[in-house]
Amino acid sequence: MATSTVARRSGQILAVVRIVNGTLGLLAPQVLLRRLTTDEHAARAGMYPFRMFGIRTILLGVELLAADDASRRRLTRLAILIHASDTVSAAVSGIRGDLPRRAAVTTVAISSVNTALAVLAARD
Repeated sequence: MATSTVARRSGQILAVVRIVNGTLGLLAPQVLLRRLTTDEHAARAGMYPFRMFGIRTILLGVELLAADDASRRRLTRLAILIHASDTVSAAVSGIRGDLPRRAAVTTVAISSVNTALAVLAARD
């Protein structure tokens, strides 16, 4: 498969992942929060930031799907930075004990896959 085809498909997959996770964050943050904590108070406190995360993530996904080639290249380079920082943040949260171990491992794994998709999408 040609590099440009892999890059394009990776970008499309990344866009869909963003839209799905963003929609959950915006409209059903409790679904994502259940993966991170069993503490009801912490889960309720996390709804506001997840909703902020949600709209940002939806817009990034839609923009990536709608972009022309030049914009797509710029967006995928930015996606590497966004998802790599998400990965580092998840790892730091796990190391510090801000997240339970299982939630931290899951979050690092998901963010790492998103980072890998961004790298593949930027290879075009």
